[in-house]
Amino acid sequence: MKFDNPLIIQTDRTILLDVHAPLAASCRDALIPFAELERSPEHIHTYRLTPLSLWNATSAGFSAEDAIKVLYEYARYDVPQAVEAWIRETAMRFGKLRLIEGPKGALLNGSDEYLYLETDSEAVYKEICALPVGKKYLSPQGKEGENYRFLLSLTDRGFIKQELLKSLWPVKDDVTLKDGEPLNVSLRETTLSGKKLTIRGYQREAAEAIVGNRGAGTGFGTIVLPCGAGKTIVGMTIMDLLKTNTLIITTNISAVHQWIDELLDKTTLTKDDIAEYTGENKQIKPVTVATYQILTYRKDKESEYKHFSLFRKRAWGLIIYDEVHTLPAPVFRVTAEIQAIRRVGLTATLVREDGLEGNVFSLVGPKRYDVPWKELEKKGWIASAECVEIRVNLPEQKELEYAVASTRLKHRIASENSEKLTIVQKIVSQFPNDKILIIGQYLSQLKDAATLLNAPIITGKIANAERDKIYNDFRENKIKVLVVSKVANFAIDLPDASIAIQISGTFGSRQEEAQRLGRILRPKERMSRFFTLITRGTVEEEFGSNRQKFLAEQGYSYRIVSYDDENAIENLSREFIG
Repeated sequence: MKFDNPLIIQTDRTILLDVHAPLAASCRDALIPFAELERSPEHIHTYRLTPLSLWNATSAGFSAEDAIKVLYEYARYDVPQAVEAWIRETAMRFGKLRLIEGPKGALLNGSDEYLYLETDSEAVYKEICALPVGKKYLSPQGKEGENYRFLLSLTDRGFIKQELLKSLWPVKDDVTLKDGEPLNVSLRETTLSGKKLTIRGYQREAAEAIVGNRGAGTGFGTIVLPCGAGKTIVGMTIMDLLKTNTLIITTNISAVHQWIDELLDKTTLTKDDIAEYTGENKQIKPVTVATYQILTYRKDKESEYKHFSLFRKRAWGLIIYDEVHTLPAPVFRVTAEIQAIRRVGLTATLVREDGLEGNVFSLVGPKRYDVPWKELEKKGWIASAECVEIRVNLPEQKELEYAVASTRLKHRIASENSEKLTIVQKIVSQFPNDKILIIGQYLSQLKDAATLLNAPIITGKIANAERDKIYNDFRENKIKVLVVSKVANFAIDLPDASIAIQISGTFGSRQEEAQRLGRILRPKERMSRFFTLITRGTVEEEFGSNRQKFLAEQGYSYRIVSYDDENAIENLSREFIG
C-alpha cells in the first residue's frame, strides 16, 4: 500500500483519483489515453475503463501492459486481479478480427469486390457465424492456412465493422487503401503573409500517425488535439505527405472560408486548385471544402441526400472530417460506403452526446494521436486559462414560475436569468484591455446582451458575408466585444480573444464546454479566462457540473465565486490583476 498515491482501482473497473494527492496531475495525464472521466467533483474524480477507451488506446500503440503499468505505478492499494485480467482480455479483442484483401480473379473476373474477414481463433469464428450480422452478410470459408475466414462484399465493409463493434468485436482494418488522383501540394517555408511556417513536433507526429508507411492498416484515424493547437496545420501536413486530391468537410461556411484562406496562405495551392461546396457556391476542384450542412440537405424526409454524390464525383485520395465529433448521423452512412479512401477526423474531444463514438472509431478510424491539454500549455503552444463559475440568485419574481415549470423550461428560465446581464456588463467594464466573447444558447438573451453592451452579434441568421466581416473586425481589433451564439462553437479562429463569458449552454454538453474554452486558447501573453454564469439552486448547476467533466479531465478546475454583492466582480478583477 502506498498511501501517498492518488488512485483507488475498484473491481467494477471504476478508478478514483484523489486530486489532492502529490502525484495527481501526472496520474491524470497518464490516464487520459485509456480511461474515460465520469464525474469530477471537488476532491475525488471518477474514471471508468471501457472497451472503446481501451481499443482507442491500443490502436494508438498504447498496449494493455502500458495501461496496467500506469495502474500499478499510481495505485494506493492493490490493483484487483479481475481488473488486470479484464484489461488484457479486452485489449486482445482488438486485432482478433482482421479485414484483409479478398480473392483476386476467383469470383468477379479479376475485380477486388470482395474482402476477407479472418481470425486465428476457431471459437471467435464460430461466435461470429452465430451473430445476426454473420448470418446475413458474411460467407464462412472455413480454415485457410492458419486462419479462419469469412468472405464479404466490399460495399458491406463499413456496415459490418459497425455491427461487429456493437457485439464488442472491433475489426482491425488491414486492407490497403486506394490512391486518389495525385496533386502537387506542399507546405510553404514562408507563408504568403510573410511569416515563417514552423510545423510543431506534435503536429508532425500526429500527421505521421495517420499516414504511417502507406501500407495496410494505415491512412485512417482520428487526431485529438485541443482547440488552438493547430489541427488545421495537421490536416495540411497530411495533405503535404500524401499529395492527393482532398475533400475537407467542416461545420459552417465561415470555417470553409477559414480553411481556404489557410490553404492559400500556407501551401503551394492556388485559387484554381481550391473550390467551395456550400449552399452559396457549389464547385468541385482538386481540393474541395464543404459543410456538413450541405451534405445532409434534402427536400424532405423521404428524399435522397443528393449532395452525397460529392463523395464520388472525384477520385479523392483523402477526406478530412473537421470537428469529427459533430459528424451528423447521415454522413456516417456514406462514410460506411467509402472505406477504401484515406480519411482523418480532427477534433478536440471524442465525446459525443449521442453516444456514437463507436461509429467514429469504426468508420472514420480509431484514435491515432492524443496529447494532454496541460502538456501543450506548459510548452506555450496553447494559452494558460482559468475557469471561474459565478453563481447568481434567481430573481424573486421568477421563483414561482421556476418551481412549477418542466425540466426543459426550468433550464431556460435559469439560463435566461436577467441578473446575468448585469454581471456581464460588470466583467466587460472591469477588463477593458481584453478581447471578450459573450457566448450563449438563447437568441433573445444574446440580443439583449448585444444591445446592453452596444456590441455586434453573430447568430445563424446573420448572412455569411456579414459574419465573416464581423469576425475579421474582431481579429483586427476594430471591435473588442463580440456576442456569439452556438454557431461560433466550432472551427472559428479568433486568436486574440482572451476572455469568454458563457451565459447559457446546451443541456450538459461536455463537447460544447471544451469547444467554448477553445475559443480563447490561442497562444498569447495574457492568461485567458473562461467565466460561466450559473443560476444558483437550479438545474443549471447540475447541467453545468456535467459540462465541466471533460475540462476537469484535461486538468482545468472551476473556481466558484458567489455573486452576493455588487463588489464581487471588482474584487475578482483586482485579484486577477494582482
